[in-house]
Amino acid sequence: MSRTNTSLINAERISKSFGIKPLLDEVSVGIHEGDRIGVVGLNGGGKTTLLEILAGITDADDGRISRAGGIRVATVTQRGDLDPEMTVAEAVVGVDRPEHEWAGDARIRGILAGIGVDEILDRKVGHLSGGQRRRTALAAALVTDSDLLILDEPTNHLDIEGVYWLADHLVNRRSALVVVTHDRWFLDTVATRTWEVHSGRVDEYDGGYNDWVFARAERSRQADAAEERRRNLARKELAWLRRGAPARTSKPRYRVEAAEKLIANVPPPRDTVELSAFAKRRLGRVVIELENAHLETPTSDGSDGRELLKDTTWRLAPGERIGLVGVNGSGKTTLLRALAGDVPVAPGRRIEGKTVSIGWLRQELDDLDPELRLLDAVEEVAGTVTLGDKELSASQLAERLGFSPARQRTPVGDLSGGERRRLQFTRVLMAEPNVLLLDEPTNDLDIDTLQQVEDLLDGWAGTLVVISHDRYLIERVCDSTWALFGDGKLTNLPRGIEQYLERRRADAGASTKTASSAKAEAPKAPAGNGLSAADHQAARKEFNSVERKMEKLGKEIAKIHETMAAFDQSDYTGLAELTEKLRAAQSEVDGLEERWLELSDLVG
Repeated sequence: MSRTNTSLINAERISKSFGIKPLLDEVSVGIHEGDRIGVVGLNGGGKTTLLEILAGITDADDGRISRAGGIRVATVTQRGDLDPEMTVAEAVVGVDRPEHEWAGDARIRGILAGIGVDEILDRKVGHLSGGQRRRTALAAALVTDSDLLILDEPTNHLDIEGVYWLADHLVNRRSALVVVTHDRWFLDTVATRTWEVHSGRVDEYDGGYNDWVFARAERSRQADAAEERRRNLARKELAWLRRGAPARTSKPRYRVEAAEKLIANVPPPRDTVELSAFAKRRLGRVVIELENAHLETPTSDGSDGRELLKDTTWRLAPGERIGLVGVNGSGKTTLLRALAGDVPVAPGRRIEGKTVSIGWLRQELDDLDPELRLLDAVEEVAGTVTLGDKELSASQLAERLGFSPARQRTPVGDLSGGERRRLQFTRVLMAEPNVLLLDEPTNDLDIDTLQQVEDLLDGWAGTLVVISHDRYLIERVCDSTWALFGDGKLTNLPRGIEQYLERRRADAGASTKTASSAKAEAPKAPAGNGLSAADHQAARKEFNSVERKMEKLGKEIAKIHETMAAFDQSDYTGLAELTEKLRAAQSEVDGLEERWLELSDLVG
């Protein structure tokens, strides 16, 4: 598809290596006005390096970077280079800007509240937690009037509500965007293009996560048998996308139909009935129950803490899969600790079934011998594990969770924080628990590893409680959602995350515009992009007409391919006519696709 928007940054044949490892090998990419690009790939694969080269923070070893004159770029990296002596307000809006000026700006006030730094404006940056610093840096980038935003993992340290707010903000601002993210709901909502960084290359795709999964599945379908496992994962993930809520795909309908053919015979991600029956056999009738429980935030001096739950009864059933949500500080981790028996619920009581074996993934890292090899640390728990109907060795499970055979020989002390987190999860699974308590299990995991984690959980029979700000994970692996709203109660949400967001907006007394936008499954630009009602109706009518034409041409092209496959190969004249007919049809499709994309922006 040709581009008419102004070019902002062009990278031509850039390369970058660290030691003998080439992260980028003669990569050429471009960013244009209006682009919203999501960058994905394995951890350590070069995503952050690519962003820093585009932002001018790091130089490429070879190649050429050209930038439009006067371009204004705002960047948020993981380097954390804020002045510790500044207040949050000074770091966000600048030291020379008077408070009465920015405090009266509704746009700035909205950003401060949306990112969650409006209550810490007077605090020094040096006194902030890591998450607060990241949110301060993000707010500082968003308040600028930039042409391009370059953001590295902006959803880290945001709760579900903050992620939704950020997605809505980015979709509706004029700046171009390049963002590294492992949050798949966020990627699918925000990105109009996706870059996959792997093996020193950058592959480009139209659309967000949904379209990227389809493209990878199609590429895997055509690949060698050596890609069998990745193909199955991609197809299973695509099956989940298509069977769930209506996919936010930018592909025309005939391409959606092609995706549906690809997954026609793929079974559901998990057999809920079978797993539930097996869980009852493993667990019995009683799992973990809180009866008339009172729960407070723990304090170091033994004094009364803030009340989280009052006179609450909650019974976990065998095979139940629960997502637990709430704003940061609402008490989710404390409630998980209460389920594990780590904090008291008196008055009230906690009951645990006789056969319960708890696997608890804490946010704190395990204290392991730094000289111990990674594989030894896993085998220290068990040599084999049965997940679903498959038995895996310690090495096989570690490889499923992203540790290559070579990496499994690495001492624990040499692992990164993200790798130690994965090791911790591997050890939890190796113990074969029948109750899993997972506190932010997706932190520091790339998308490929997240897919592996979800695939493992699909076949895991037991009771599961997950705390996560990753909306996609909650919707993917959990069957019910519960929330803490700060009212002393635990609330069931039959409609899941959407209901949670609606309730939060209602509780906060949000504006009519924000409340109505929460009803949509994803943030969208205003219908019609400012067109009159009549023009919007005409655009919608043409949009539907173009879709029908593309669908018809798609069938014609398929029929031509079938004819050519059965055609007498010695009839050169007939083959030439068919080839010309195919070329004309494909050219017409390309033109219609261009118009379809233009109209899709107009009709929203």
